[in-house]
Amino acid sequence: MEGTNVRKRREDEKSIQSNEPKTTNLQKEVGLLSGICIIVGTSIGSGIFISPKSVLANTESVGPCLIIWAACGILATLGALCFAELGTMITKSGGEYPYLMEAFGPIPAYLFSWTSLIVIKPSSFAIICLSFSEYVCAAFYSGCKPPNVVVKLLAAAALLLITTVNALSVRLGSYVQNVFTAAKLVIVTIIVISGLVFLAQGKTKNFQNSFEGTQTSVGAISLAFYNGLWAYDGWNQLNYITEELRNPYRNLPMAIVIGIPLVTVCYILMNISYFTVMTPTELLQSQAVAVTFGDRVLYPASWVVPLFVAFSTIGAANGTCFTAGRLIFVAGREGHMLKVLSYISVKHLTPAPALIFYGIIATIYIIPGDINSLVNYFSFASWLFYGMTVLGLVVMRFTRKDLERPIKVPIIIPIFVILISVFLVLAPIISKPAWEYLYCVLFILSGLIFYFLFVHYKFGWAQRISRPVTKHLQLLMEVVPPEKDPE
Repeated sequence: MEGTNVRKRREDEKSIQSNEPKTTNLQKEVGLLSGICIIVGTSIGSGIFISPKSVLANTESVGPCLIIWAACGILATLGALCFAELGTMITKSGGEYPYLMEAFGPIPAYLFSWTSLIVIKPSSFAIICLSFSEYVCAAFYSGCKPPNVVVKLLAAAALLLITTVNALSVRLGSYVQNVFTAAKLVIVTIIVISGLVFLAQGKTKNFQNSFEGTQTSVGAISLAFYNGLWAYDGWNQLNYITEELRNPYRNLPMAIVIGIPLVTVCYILMNISYFTVMTPTELLQSQAVAVTFGDRVLYPASWVVPLFVAFSTIGAANGTCFTAGRLIFVAGREGHMLKVLSYISVKHLTPAPALIFYGIIATIYIIPGDINSLVNYFSFASWLFYGMTVLGLVVMRFTRKDLERPIKVPIIIPIFVILISVFLVLAPIISKPAWEYLYCVLFILSGLIFYFLFVHYKFGWAQRISRPVTKHLQLLMEVVPPEKDPE
């Protein structure tokens, strides 16, 4: 009995929100350095190893390619500063969800939750696993493109392995994350230092006439931004732990202003390193940019590059799976998804149903898609909601003047971010319509059906359909519902 009471007290402490007594201040253990590490660690993943080729393909010259990488870093910094104001004004968990709820009401907030669960998170997981597969396959298919079926099967196998690891043990998932986070820092350091050495030796031929043949169409520029911004994804992650930051009013903006420019410098230096040993044509023809770089710079130890890139992408995929699984778990607990998705494995004490659901959706994205189309799909959905969230910031400047704003960015910054978001969402559709944008819009709007059936009206027949499904899955997977939160 005493053990149960201790457990409940611990759960109570975890569920306390920011408006509860000040004793929760003892839980604030994330300082400025940790905040910077979180931004850097979540941003640097698979993007910098797959996006350089796509950014260059859309700009068609070295100079604009490097400018796009710098501009993406500036945009990520400005967007993060807007989120810093939101995060210190509305100190609730859930990322964009509580901000949209406060600014626009339950329907936009639910559509964000729905889109994150069905589009944004699974497509991100699929992209990272496909990136891992391409780099591993490139080591075995030197000089030629690996078969598409091999790439997708290996990506699906990696996805299955990561999902299984996280479903079996929280501790095992954490160990995997720690090991592979260190690996990504090793490979970034190797590429940057190698490039700087070559640059110091005068390898600047590929930077001459760097603006010749530049592609200036609106659609090409927007797609270049899509691929560049994919590599910066993670710039808003500190908003998920605002309540755990020490002195968030100082450390949140400081971590953003230091962390994202640090990532930007890192990315620009890595791209410069690529161009010191590869011409733009050679980079576009490369099956895996970092592997080609390693073959030319580190031979006979070039095997180090694909190995550590694979480690980096696996670490990014593991982190994505871990956090997204918890998001689905919370959505199920709040009644926004099937109730069984909030159940916990009796044997492993993990949200196994949520992780399995997430793995299945991500696998579906792997089957028909390729990396470029999935990045466009992901970026379109992400920037649609980023723009809406920042618009909510501007709206609440007028509708919620009563809210305390410890951090208040100049109004021109959110307006600029909104305009860029509108450009990123509309430009590719207008200049070069593609089916993935239509599919994305249909997926987002289909969330309204589920919202009105299961959340808003809670029709009896809809509930009767979901109950037997929940019961059978509960018996099949040996899971139980979580303990109810205290009133």
